Amino acid sequence: MPEEAEILKEIELPNLTLPGNILLAPMAGYTDAAFRSLCLEYGASFCFTEMVSAEALSRGSLKTLALLTRADNESLLGVQIFASNPDSAARAVRVLSACKPDIIDLNCGCSVPKILKAGCGAVLLKSPNLIREIVRAMRGETDACLSVKLRSGWDHESINFRTSAEAAVAGGASLVSFHPRTRSQGFRETASLAQLRDLKAALQVPVLGSGDLFSDEDALRMVRETGCDGVMFARGALGNPFIFASTRALFLGRPSPAPTSQEKLHTALRQLSLAVKLHGEVKACREMRKHFCAYTRGIRGGAGLRSRIVHAASEAEYRSLVQEHLAGGD
Repeated sequence: MPEEAEILKEIELPNLTLPGNILLAPMAGYTDAAFRSLCLEYGASFCFTEMVSAEALSRGSLKTLALLTRADNESLLGVQIFASNPDSAARAVRVLSACKPDIIDLNCGCSVPKILKAGCGAVLLKSPNLIREIVRAMRGETDACLSVKLRSGWDHESINFRTSAEAAVAGGASLVSFHPRTRSQGFRETASLAQLRDLKAALQVPVLGSGDLFSDEDALRMVRETGCDGVMFARGALGNPFIFASTRALFLGRPSPAPTSQEKLHTALRQLSLAVKLHGEVKACREMRKHFCAYTRGIRGGAGLRSRIVHAASEAEYRSLVQEHLAGGD
């Protein structure tokens, strides 16, 4: 297991060095440039865009291409695609060359029904050979680093994460991120640190751990107990970009004060302002409702604020509601 001094470290990949090992996972509907910008500001080492469709990319969908917009402070870019076959993935990677991503990730874990119906995401876990061929086709179209994001298997009867990961590496992947639950588990039960430890021991490429990471202590425990090369926050980062600062501090053995309610709300407003510039006011205000609900979890009077903010339709209305809340002493 890593020594304390090695907990926070760079990750060496072919032609790329990640400046740290605390990453933001791709999350559809959440990890746009506005949110990624704040995560980077608070200490995320690297961020992924929202998951994008290989088919939509190859068709030149403007809506899909918009998901690839870089944040102003995003010098390195990670893009995750979902694809069902080598040809589709290769065509998508060809299109992606225009935005010069540093890492292109293949999703092999999503269990959303429409993704599964298209033969993508966790369906690929049923066929490790197909994972290898898809990654190999991607490798033929780019010099960018390739990665895969895996779950343990399709269900408890087909746990095959080692075979799937080894197939991806054989195809040309140089990084594996692993959420040690099966597709059938969803987010139920506890992510298996034993499986993550097993995968790290089996592979020669860096392995990132994901799943059940809701605090800096969760991240430290995962690295200490599995020896994984780093962590990838997903749900634990929603409404909480501060988790990157506190995790970085903990990895370095330094104190990190928890954000105040005022800091949480002001940060949420900053995200809204960035989102307005990115999406326009109407879409940004609609999309930010779910983010504000996450930011207000655990703050005094949060439930009352949430009940009003979900109806906010303008940036000015959001700001007025937050100011009213703070003026009330909550």
